[in-house]
Amino acid sequence: MIDKTELINLLITAINASVRAGKLILDVYNSNEFQVNLKSDKTPLTLADRKAHTEILNSLTKTRIPTLSEEGRNILFEERRGWEYFWLVDPLDGTKEFIKRNGEFTVNIALIHNGYPIIGVIYVPVLKELYFALKGEGTFKVSSIEPSIDSNLTYENVTQSAIKLVGKVKHDKLIVLSSRSHMNQETEDFITNLQKKHGEIIHLNQGSSLKLCLIAEGSADIYPRFTPTWEWDTAAGQAILEEAGCQIVSAETKQRLTYNKEELHNPWFIVKANKPLD
Repeated sequence: MIDKTELINLLITAINASVRAGKLILDVYNSNEFQVNLKSDKTPLTLADRKAHTEILNSLTKTRIPTLSEEGRNILFEERRGWEYFWLVDPLDGTKEFIKRNGEFTVNIALIHNGYPIIGVIYVPVLKELYFALKGEGTFKVSSIEPSIDSNLTYENVTQSAIKLVGKVKHDKLIVLSSRSHMNQETEDFITNLQKKHGEIIHLNQGSSLKLCLIAEGSADIYPRFTPTWEWDTAAGQAILEEAGCQIVSAETKQRLTYNKEELHNPWFIVKANKPLD
C-alpha cells in the first residue's frame, strides 16, 4: 500500500507532467503543425497528442508504476490485469476541440488503485487552470498555472492558492451539460425528459473533461453521456468529481465506473452534482 506522503509525491509528479505536456500542446496549437491522422477507431490524432504522450510517459515512468495511455492502448489484458496501481492517461482530451481551436481541451492523468481512481489531475492549457484530487483529501482548483516545459511545482505551490471544490451550488434553473461534438438522439431524449420534470432548464455544450470539472466546481448540475467513451476519458475526472462529493455512474446499473476492464470502453454514464435532483 502506498502511504499518504508518497501519494502526495505522485500527485505532484502528475501535476508537473500535465503542465509540461500542456506547454507542448500549446506550441502545436499556436502553430500550423497539426499533422492530423486517424486512429484505428477513426478519431483524430495530432502531433500534439504524440508530443504530450511522450512527455507524460517520460515523467511517469520514473515512478515505476505502469502507465496505460490513450496513445499506448495496446497493452494486453493478460499483462495489465494484475496491476494493483497504474497510471491512466489521456494526453490530449478533446482533440476535436483542439482542431477547431476553441480551447476546450485538457490533459488528464489519473492513478488507479484496484479499479478506482485515487488521484486525478486535469490541466486546461488555454485557461491555465488546474484541477486535482487526492483520495480522502478533497478536490481543488488552481488558476494561473502557466504552461511550462520546466514545470517544477511543489505541493506547497499548488495548495497555497487552491480553492477547495464541493460541487454544490444552488441554481435557479437546472443546468445540463452535453458534449459539444458527441450529441445523439438518446441524449436529446434524456434532456427532453429533464425539461418535462424540471420545467425550463439551461442547456450548455462543452468539450472534453471540462464538463466533469464544471460539475465538480458547482457550475452545472448534470451531464448525461450516451455515446462511446474510453476509460482514460473519465478516470481523472472521476477522482475530481467524487472527492468533491459528486458522482459519475453507469446509466444502466447506477454503479461507479470501474477501470482496467478487459474492454476499455466505458458504459454510458451520468454525472451528477453534489445535491439532490428531484
